[in-house]
Amino acid sequence: MARALSFTAGQLFLRQQAMHVVCWRQIHRCMSQGSSRGGSPGKGGPKRKVAVLGAAGGIGQPLGLLMKLSPLVTDLALFDIAGTPGVACDLSHVNTQAKVEGFAGDGELGKALTGCDLVIIPAGVPRKPGMTRDDLFKINAGIVKNLCKAIAEHCPKALVNIISNPVNSTVPIAAEVFKQAGTYDKAKLFGVTTLDVVRARTFYAAKKGIPVEGVDLPVVGGHAGITILPLFSQATPKMDMTEKEIDTLTKRTQDGGTEVVQAKAGKGSATLSMAYAGALFAEACLKGLNGQKNVIECSYVESTITDIPFFSSKVRLGPKGIAEVLGLGKLTAYEKKALDDMAKELKASIRNGIEFVKK
Repeated sequence: MARALSFTAGQLFLRQQAMHVVCWRQIHRCMSQGSSRGGSPGKGGPKRKVAVLGAAGGIGQPLGLLMKLSPLVTDLALFDIAGTPGVACDLSHVNTQAKVEGFAGDGELGKALTGCDLVIIPAGVPRKPGMTRDDLFKINAGIVKNLCKAIAEHCPKALVNIISNPVNSTVPIAAEVFKQAGTYDKAKLFGVTTLDVVRARTFYAAKKGIPVEGVDLPVVGGHAGITILPLFSQATPKMDMTEKEIDTLTKRTQDGGTEVVQAKAGKGSATLSMAYAGALFAEACLKGLNGQKNVIECSYVESTITDIPFFSSKVRLGPKGIAEVLGLGKLTAYEKKALDDMAKELKASIRNGIEFVKK
């Protein structure tokens, strides 16, 4: 009887371990499907250090967890003004390969950044009810500026993923800081607009009753309001859509952040979905660094495909960051008008960011 009970307990343990492995694989498969179609990562890849700046916040904590789960990350540095030693301790108990270390306060920022291949910045205040992107700018611009000064000093060759809003301005801020430091490389600076892509894919699949896992749909422009332009005409699989459906889904994608803020009754913003989207894009960047082919994502980068100096479109990622900024493709009349309508606002946001650094 004792032997039978022991055997059953052993079976149960093995089953639990198997379920853990399956669960993790499903998480990573989901991330891979949601990201570029560049294939799954190979074993024995290069060591990669990733830093999350703002790691104790509402986006930073789940983002840190997702980075801890990634087989592409070997070292994970978590930085914030406070609270990160506890977050790091918590995540360090997760049985995946990445070594986790927490850094708190400006005095430890350099240590967090040294040796990084990729830096992700979700730092800053979240959007609250009634706040405009300009309100966010007044607070978050200085935070991004100071963090980028440290990046320029301690890991000037790292890829930098900017999540901190307003992305339309904070990416130009980062570019100007790096230019002043003499470290700017346009191939290594990204505004993370992946959440717009994730939302557009989700809304499109739900509307048309198709599996979201197979949907590809580019979102171009910027990362705020009318500057967000889903190109439903280029969605795959291709489904017939009325003009009303296109307009409704476009506006819902543009207002996705507001939808979440209102649903949380002013007590939070889009933290979980943003962390997921940030992890998708970070994994794509790491795949590119590791030499995987055909890794393509949308991102807000320095661009010449329009007359707007920073613009989100599909980019091909490679070992040095951006290998190629891809064109817009064929646009419908609706999309062309939306592109024209966003230009003034997007250019103004870019100008605000540049002028902030030059003051």
